[in-house]
Amino acid sequence: MDTAATPNYDSGSIAWILCPGLGLFYSGLARAKNALSLMFLTMIAVSVVSIQWYFWGYSLTFSETGGPFIGDLAHFVGRNVGWNAHPNAPNIPSSTFFIFQLMFACITPALAFGASAERMKMGPSILFLFIWSTVVYNFTTYWIWSPNGWLSVRGVMDYAGGTPVHISSGSAAVAYALVLGKRKDYNKSNQPHNVSFVYIGTGLLWFGWFGFNAGSALAANARAVQALINTHLAGSVGGLVWVLLDYRHEKKLSLIGYCTGAVAGLATITPGSGYVSGASSLVFGLLGSAICNICVAWKSKYHFDDALDVFAVHYVGGLVGLLLTGIFAQQSIMALSYPVGATDVPIGGFLDGNYHRILIQMAAIGSVTAWSFLGTYVILTVMNRIPGLHLRLDENEEEMGTDMAQMGETAYGFLPKSMTDSSLAVGAFQLKAMEEATTSTTPAVIQPSVQQA
Repeated sequence: MDTAATPNYDSGSIAWILCPGLGLFYSGLARAKNALSLMFLTMIAVSVVSIQWYFWGYSLTFSETGGPFIGDLAHFVGRNVGWNAHPNAPNIPSSTFFIFQLMFACITPALAFGASAERMKMGPSILFLFIWSTVVYNFTTYWIWSPNGWLSVRGVMDYAGGTPVHISSGSAAVAYALVLGKRKDYNKSNQPHNVSFVYIGTGLLWFGWFGFNAGSALAANARAVQALINTHLAGSVGGLVWVLLDYRHEKKLSLIGYCTGAVAGLATITPGSGYVSGASSLVFGLLGSAICNICVAWKSKYHFDDALDVFAVHYVGGLVGLLLTGIFAQQSIMALSYPVGATDVPIGGFLDGNYHRILIQMAAIGSVTAWSFLGTYVILTVMNRIPGLHLRLDENEEEMGTDMAQMGETAYGFLPKSMTDSSLAVGAFQLKAMEEATTSTTPAVIQPSVQQA
C-alpha cells in the first residue's frame, strides 16, 4: 500500500471500537434443562451471522452506492473493505467499522431467540439466522444507518441500535413465539434456574453496552464519553426503579428484578445515548424501566408466552427510547463530535424546537416493526412447512429439555440424563432406598433430597 496515500487514523479511535461482549443472561433465566442450548445458540449466531456478514450482509447494509431501501454488492466477500474509510466512520478504517457493526448483526437475532426458548428446534433455528439476517436485519439497518437509507435521509435519530437491534429483534420475537405457540407447561412455575448466571450475564452485557453505545461515536471523543455516561446512568436508574416497583407487590428485593430493570434502562437509552444530556438519560432509565415493568405484568395477564421477556424489555424499551430521543435530542450534545465552532451540526428534537423529529421517529418504529414482524412470520411459516425444518420440539423432547433432546449434553454434570427433571430423579432414588430398607435387616438411610434444578 502506498504510505503516502494512507489516511492518518487515530489509533485510540480504533482501539475504542473493539470492546463489545456477550453474557450468560438468557441461560440463567431459562430452566436448567434448556440452559446449554441457549448458550450454544448465542455462539452459533456469532458464527453464522459472521459468515453471512462477510459474504453480502455488510455490503447490503452499508454499501455507499445502494438505493433508498437496500444496498448493493459493492463489498461482496469483503471487497474494498480495508484501510480506506467508510463515510459513516471517517476516523477509523472500514475494516474496523466492518467488525464493529458485525457485533450488532450477531446479537440481534440471538435476542429474538429468547421469546421462543425451551420449545424450538435448534437445526431450523440455525438456518433461520442466515435467512433472517438477509431478509430483515440488512434491510432495516440500511434504512436507519446507511447514508442513502430512506429513514436516514429523512433524519431519523438512532445512535446505537434502538431500531435495527431492539425494535427488529422484539418484533421478530413476537412472530417466533406466535408461530411456535405456548410451551406445554406454560401455566406451571417456570423459574430461572441460576440467578448467579443472570447476575454475571448482566455485568457482561452492561460492559458490552458501553462498547456498543459509546463505540457508536466511531471515535474516542467527548461525544463517546457522553454516550458512556448516559448509558451507565440509564442502566443504574432502570435497575433501581424495577426493584422498587416489584417491592411494592412482593415486599422482597429481587436481584433478577434489578438485572431486568438494568437491561430495560440500557435498551431504552440505546437510541439516544449520543444525542441527549446526562440529566435526560435519567428520564430514559426511569420511564423505560417503569413501562417495561408494566408490560411484563401485562404479558403474564394475557398469557403471551414470551419466555424471556424479549418484547416487553427490548422492543418496548427501544420504542420508548426512540420516542424520548425525538423529544430530548440536543444540538449541543451532537456538537461534541464536531470541531469547535462548526455550523453544520444537526438540530435536535423537541427541546431544540424541532417538533417534526418525533414524527420521523414514529415512522421508523412503525416501518421496522412491520417489516421485521411480517418478514419473520413469513420466513418461519414457510420453513415450518418444509420437511425436516419443523420448528417446534416434539412433546416428549420439550419435556426432556432442549439440551438432552437436541444436543445430548447438559449444562451441569449432576443433572440426570434419562429423566426429564431432577425431582423425578430424587423420587426414584428415595423409592429405591425404601425398597432396600424393606429387604435389609438394617434400615436404609434415605438421603435428603437435593434441591430441584
